[in-house]
Amino acid sequence: MFTLNCKGSLLIIDRPLVMGIINVTPDSFYLQSRSETVANALAKASQMMEDGADILDIGGQSTRPDGHLLSETEELARVIPVIHAIHQSFPETIISVDTFYPKVAKEAVEAGATMINDISGGTYHPEMLNTVAELCVPYICMHSPETIDKMHQKEIQGNITLELVDYFKERVSACKLAGIKDIIIDPGIGFGKTLEQNFQLIKELSAFNIFNTPLVLGISRKSFIYKTLNVTPENALNGSTVIHTIGIHNGASILRVHDVKEAVQVIKLTEYVNKKA
Repeated sequence: MFTLNCKGSLLIIDRPLVMGIINVTPDSFYLQSRSETVANALAKASQMMEDGADILDIGGQSTRPDGHLLSETEELARVIPVIHAIHQSFPETIISVDTFYPKVAKEAVEAGATMINDISGGTYHPEMLNTVAELCVPYICMHSPETIDKMHQKEIQGNITLELVDYFKERVSACKLAGIKDIIIDPGIGFGKTLEQNFQLIKELSAFNIFNTPLVLGISRKSFIYKTLNVTPENALNGSTVIHTIGIHNGASILRVHDVKEAVQVIKLTEYVNKKA
């Protein structure tokens, strides 16, 4: 069991949780995840909570391989109004902001976010870790190649799991040194990894249990699934459900998903099987 202090709200992880993705962007790879207006984002947030989401993850930056990277100012303009509106409408909701910009993280927490989800693990902007420590919120530390321009370059030639274990040894230590209390790790499936490496990480997910932190699994409708199945992102729900099931079995604590209702069902059924086993 893990407990996370989300600005005074205690988030207890004694079972897998569901993090619903709300993309405030016109170009995310999965069309149905896009919420380009505050009203659309509010509607999606309401539906996700009704479906059982434990956390809402708000992002304004598309990190698809051919996506356009936004400036800090552009990202602020997208995410802050949405975070503020969701927090005002649903004040008890745990909101995460998906950003690698320290200023966006700071202003998002001021607007109502209580968790930072950083795809760079603090490597794109070195001041990020100190900023998160000052904000006193949980921090999702993800693995991706070390610079923004190499985000999707597949550079790791050796054993991907061992490489990521070494990466998280260094990053978790850096987080603690900065003063971050609640650290969550994410192996960054789909970022700078080959199709085979993504599947290896799913298979060997339990290797990251050595860090004694919650583990995020973010695989929803990603290309390693739909390319393997020779389908589109729109037809990758079944494949995502299969990988979510395997991920829970191998130690995932939080499923970051587009399809909240289906992920909640995965968790319910796996829990039932484990209780009856």
